[in-house]
Amino acid sequence: MQIRSMHFKARAGAAAADRALQSKLATAKGLFVDGRRRAVADIDLEATREASRAIRNRAVENLDLWLERFEQEATRRGGQVLWARDGAEICRLVADIARRHGVKKAIKSKSMLSEEAGLNAALEAAGVQPVETDLGEYILQINDNEPPSHIIAPVIHKTKEEVADLFARVHGKPRKTEIGEMTREAREMLRTHFLSADMGISGGNFLVAETGSVALVTNEGNGRMVTTLPKVHVVITGVEKVVPTLEDLATLMRILPRSATGQSISNYFSVLTGVKRPEDTDGPEHLYFILVDNGRVDLLGGDFQDMLRCIRCAACMNHCPVYQTIGGHAYGWVYPGPMGSVLTPLFVGIENALDLPHAATMCNQCGVVCPVKIPLPELMRKLREQQVERRLRPWGERTALGLWAWLARHPSLYALVAKLGVRYLNWLAEGGDRIRVMGVAPSWTDGRDFPAPEGRTFRELYAKRPKT
Repeated sequence: MQIRSMHFKARAGAAAADRALQSKLATAKGLFVDGRRRAVADIDLEATREASRAIRNRAVENLDLWLERFEQEATRRGGQVLWARDGAEICRLVADIARRHGVKKAIKSKSMLSEEAGLNAALEAAGVQPVETDLGEYILQINDNEPPSHIIAPVIHKTKEEVADLFARVHGKPRKTEIGEMTREAREMLRTHFLSADMGISGGNFLVAETGSVALVTNEGNGRMVTTLPKVHVVITGVEKVVPTLEDLATLMRILPRSATGQSISNYFSVLTGVKRPEDTDGPEHLYFILVDNGRVDLLGGDFQDMLRCIRCAACMNHCPVYQTIGGHAYGWVYPGPMGSVLTPLFVGIENALDLPHAATMCNQCGVVCPVKIPLPELMRKLREQQVERRLRPWGERTALGLWAWLARHPSLYALVAKLGVRYLNWLAEGGDRIRVMGVAPSWTDGRDFPAPEGRTFRELYAKRPKT
């Protein structure tokens, strides 16, 4: 997937002006936010969040040990564990597996890591036809390989009517607008691919170290067909997805679907262990795990290790006022919303995503709803600090911040400047309650009016407080 994060401001501006997109995002917000609120009401939410945070910390802090245990158990059950440093190595390994087994068609169940790697293009170059089977991903694939705009609801930016038009054009069948009929048509189109594919490729929500298993959470059932019908199953997932035990997995599954889709449990929850045995009726004959670094290991022991706890539920973006306004495409890479504002600079280079750490109001809704308690606003603030330290922010911005910091260390002068500043802002407002053009910083009012000060400064109000 092409990285376009350097164009965030332009893309965000276009998205904010797109009234049709705004309507779609408003509808989705209600579904996700209200659904989560109802779903978490029947558990001890804070206790479950704290337990989940502890499980993920335990795994991350001893990542090498749990990965070794996972490799031992997966190998003992007939799987083969491979390691990939980056997206290019993912593509090479999958292409090698395909050649080894004479694969001509690969069916996929959503893996964000395959998006990171650009795997579909690599498979096509190797003579393998990739077919997305998650309904949302399938819609995007037949629409000229459009990128997803959400990590669990990838076509959140499209209406039913747009999908109906797409199906009629691509499938060559009469246009349908009833959702049940449309999903049936998609199943009919995908059925032949399920039955004729040589290889299935999936992600993994979690890896279980004690059993060498991969856990998959889906709502459509296609994940089970991808992982059991073809003779070859390839799991591609990040090294950080490992958890120590099945008991840990059970705890995390109390919080993941509630945070992601507002369900107490997903429609399909699979724990897949080993290859097909003689007594089994289905399952792969060959099982490969590709465990991927791609920047994750660099986070260990540093300021951003907390980000490795992420379980990709998307609760942060569902509750983020910025994402709710501009959608996912504006972020320019695989991961949108608050998680993307942290992960994208860390994975692709902070210099390639300068605006993303600033794509937040710092309201901390993302931190409050995160099921594993990742302090997302704090991590974005640390990225902002790095940008200033590396002189990646504009000269004027760095100068203004430096001046403010200097004033803050001189209280009397700060109080004088604050008083003069209030008078200046009131003068700009011309007696009204809005500032149309912000004088020395006109870009602040390019797309909005700025509220005029309502009265005296905080220091003046504090000085007038009743003495007790």
